[in-house]
Amino acid sequence: MKPTNQNIEQLLLQCNSGNQRAQLEVYNRYNKAMYNTAFRIVKDSFKAEDIMQESFLTAFTKLNTLEDTRLFGAWLKRIVVNNSIADYNKSAKQKEVPLETVLYKVEDTSGIEENDQNSKKVREIMNAMKSLKPNYNLGLTLHLIEGYDYEEICEIMNITYANCRTLISRAKESLRKKLMQTA
Repeated sequence: MKPTNQNIEQLLLQCNSGNQRAQLEVYNRYNKAMYNTAFRIVKDSFKAEDIMQESFLTAFTKLNTLEDTRLFGAWLKRIVVNNSIADYNKSAKQKEVPLETVLYKVEDTSGIEENDQNSKKVREIMNAMKSLKPNYNLGLTLHLIEGYDYEEICEIMNITYANCRTLISRAKESLRKKLMQTA
């Protein structure tokens, strides 16, 4: 399907009335970013795909509750993050797969300038992050990669503000030490 040049507000109006072409176009505009968001948290491509699909279904069924359609991307991302955290917490309780054994990758490199030195440094940081304790990794992913502030991270991880600040601080220090070892 060829993308149109309609703005997101027009598309969402059509989605609200059940237009499947509009839903597909919205999906095509946001699916890669939402997959990558989910993947950075759950670290499993199949789960990330499922979470992304569920999140789109939730968004389309609850679209009428969104007050400002210009905020659709942020609203959808929040749904993806919440679903990802719920899955992450469920997996952590079940101890399904140790995070250290899962391949960690980020497929969406938009926004990262492509040059060998920069991409090598990004790979080093991502590899160092995956070797951190799971709660450090999650905290840093939410803060540094996804851009959530402390209050939002507190809500997502269900921790106090003081614990969040301590967690992020210790996670950054742990990451710094790991990066110093590889340098």
